[in-house]
Amino acid sequence: MLLVTGAAGFIGSNIVAALSERDREIVVCDWLCSDERWRNLAKHDVADLIDPEGLLRWLNQKGGGLQGVVHMGAISTTTETDVNLIVARNIRATLDLLDWCTEAQVPLIYASSAATYGDGTQGFDDAFSRDSLAQLRPLNAYGWSKHVVDRKVARMVAEGARLPPQWVGLKFFNVYGPNEYHKGSMRSVIAKNFSEIQRGTPMRLFRSHKSEYPDGGQKRDFIYVRDCVDVILWLLENPKVSGLYNLGSGQARTWLDLANAMFAALGRPANVEIIEMPVELQSKYQYFTQARMDRLRSAGYVQPFTSLEDGVRDYVSQYLMQGDPYR
Repeated sequence: MLLVTGAAGFIGSNIVAALSERDREIVVCDWLCSDERWRNLAKHDVADLIDPEGLLRWLNQKGGGLQGVVHMGAISTTTETDVNLIVARNIRATLDLLDWCTEAQVPLIYASSAATYGDGTQGFDDAFSRDSLAQLRPLNAYGWSKHVVDRKVARMVAEGARLPPQWVGLKFFNVYGPNEYHKGSMRSVIAKNFSEIQRGTPMRLFRSHKSEYPDGGQKRDFIYVRDCVDVILWLLENPKVSGLYNLGSGQARTWLDLANAMFAALGRPANVEIIEMPVELQSKYQYFTQARMDRLRSAGYVQPFTSLEDGVRDYVSQYLMQGDPYR
């Protein structure tokens, strides 16, 4: 039996889908709220559904048979301004799970984020030491909340504190794919632009304000959610692997590359419009992200990552263009 938190969310529901396909017994934990995220779970067999506020009580009463916890639950909106809420749901909830998994000796895989790297001036090296983590400066409360947990675990490792038999933090980069539809402004550019492109509207990309990057030439490390799930499944099958790891493709691609992949997937000629970047974004905008992936490779993960073109084609043809786009 496995517990997945944030199970009705984007990455969490894709994990549930993959585990369900493998006939694993899954307990899911999430708030379903008033939007359509229940559809992210509708196709899958789940053993129980828990309200996050009752999670620790459920764990203490029924968690004895758990073989692992995959903790994706969090407030992931980078613009969230209620820091007390972020502390409660992102920091406190994760540390409580860490404590429970330590006492019960149950493996824990949790979501960190590339947002911990801030503006990227310190690079994107997932070196796991107190000194290396201390150099990072997240730009928002969401990134800071993930960083707090990473630093807490690093301190425990350095001090030889007791931890779960497997503990893994994953620094997700720009993830895209099915079941992100409830995320509003936090959806990938693919999901945001799909309907408009179908109607013939150009895909709009920001003008660059750095001479070394052409308009639309700003770069991101885009990773298909299927690859993220494959890594998590591999970790569950390899309980001796612990650590903090980047989770990206390892290859930075331009926004123009992404636009071209979308139009190609739809069988249309590229139609891109360059627009001015909002003034409030210009000082915080990341022009380049690229995950260093050699540490995960050294830990034994050898599967190739999906190319941007193949991932966008699969997402568009197998999900966005279907009457039922849910996985």
